Amino acid sequence: MKKIFYLLTAGLVLLGCSKENATQEQQEERVEQVSTAVLHPREIQREIILSTNLQGYLTQNVAPSLTGRIEHIYCEVGDKKQKGDDLVRMDQTQYKTTKLVLANLKVELARVEQLLKTGSATGQQYDQLKTQLDQTQEQLDFLQQNTYVKAPFAGVISAKNFEDGELYGGQPILVLTRLDQLKALVAIPEKYFPLIKEGMSLSLTSEIYPDKVFPAKVEVVYPTVDASSHTFQTKIVVPNSHNLLRPGMYVTTTIGLGKADAIVVPYQTVEKLVGANDRYVFINNNGRAQRVAVELGQRFDQDIEIIAPEITDGVEMVVKGQHKLVDGVKINVVKE
Repeated sequence: MKKIFYLLTAGLVLLGCSKENATQEQQEERVEQVSTAVLHPREIQREIILSTNLQGYLTQNVAPSLTGRIEHIYCEVGDKKQKGDDLVRMDQTQYKTTKLVLANLKVELARVEQLLKTGSATGQQYDQLKTQLDQTQEQLDFLQQNTYVKAPFAGVISAKNFEDGELYGGQPILVLTRLDQLKALVAIPEKYFPLIKEGMSLSLTSEIYPDKVFPAKVEVVYPTVDASSHTFQTKIVVPNSHNLLRPGMYVTTTIGLGKADAIVVPYQTVEKLVGANDRYVFINNNGRAQRVAVELGQRFDQDIEIIAPEITDGVEMVVKGQHKLVDGVKINVVKE
C-alpha cells in the first residue's frame, strides 16, 4: 500500500510540475509587437500657465465712523473720482456744534493766558483748559473727516448702497475701486517656489481680447505653502491705463521660468490608470515591457513633458502598441 501511495504522490507532483511548466511556456510564448523611440532631452521654454480672476488694486468701502442721516452723496455708480474729491456729506449738526465749542475754548484760553501773566490765574487752570482744547480739536478733526468724506485715491464708484436722506448703518455707502492698476492672486504649485521671484515679468490673456497680451509683474510672493493644496500665493500687479480690463474678469497668466532640458513625448503615448489620475508609460527593458509611473509636466500642443527617475537620455520607450501591454510582458520591436 505504501508503495502505491508513493507512486500516486510522485505522479501528482510530476503532473503539477508539467502544468506549471506549460503555463510558463505559454507566458514566455506571448510576444507583443510594438514600436519604440529612443528618448533624448530637448530644450524647452519653461512656463507656468494658470488661471485667476482680476481684482481692483485698491478697493475702499466708503463707510464713515459716524452713524446718522446722509445729507448728500456726490456721485453715482460709474463716476470717476480723483483723490480728495467729495464723496459723501453726513449730518453736520455734531460737527458744527463741536466747532463752536472749540472756538469758545480758544477765546477762553486766550483770556486765561492774559490772566496768567498778571497772576490772576494759575498754571493748573491753564493746563486744564489747554488739554480740553486739544481734545476738542481732535474730536473736530475726526468729525470733519467722517462728516465730509473724500476720496482717498483716484478711482471709480463701483457700488452705491444708499440715497440722500437715508439713515446710514451696516453696509458701506459707496465702494471706490482703482481701475488704472489691477491685481490678482495666483496659486502656484509648490515645486515652483524656488523659481518665483518678486519683480518677475509675466503676461495675461483674456478670452474677451483674444488678440491682446497684457504685461504684468509679480509684486509679492507669499512666504508660506498651503498644506492642503500644496500651492503658494503670489500677488501680481497689472497696469490698466486703457481700462480694457475690469475687476472680476477671468484671465490666464503665463509665467516664464527660462530655458530647460526636458524629455518630451507625444501625448497619446502616455497611458492613464483607469479610475485614477495616475499616468504611466512603457519602456523596453531588455526585451520586456517595463511600466513606469510618470508625472506630467508642461504641454506643447500634441506633446507633453514626462518626469520620472527612469526616464533619462537614451531610454527606449514604447510609442505604438502600448495599450495592450502589461508589466513584464515580452515585446518584439518592429522597425518602421
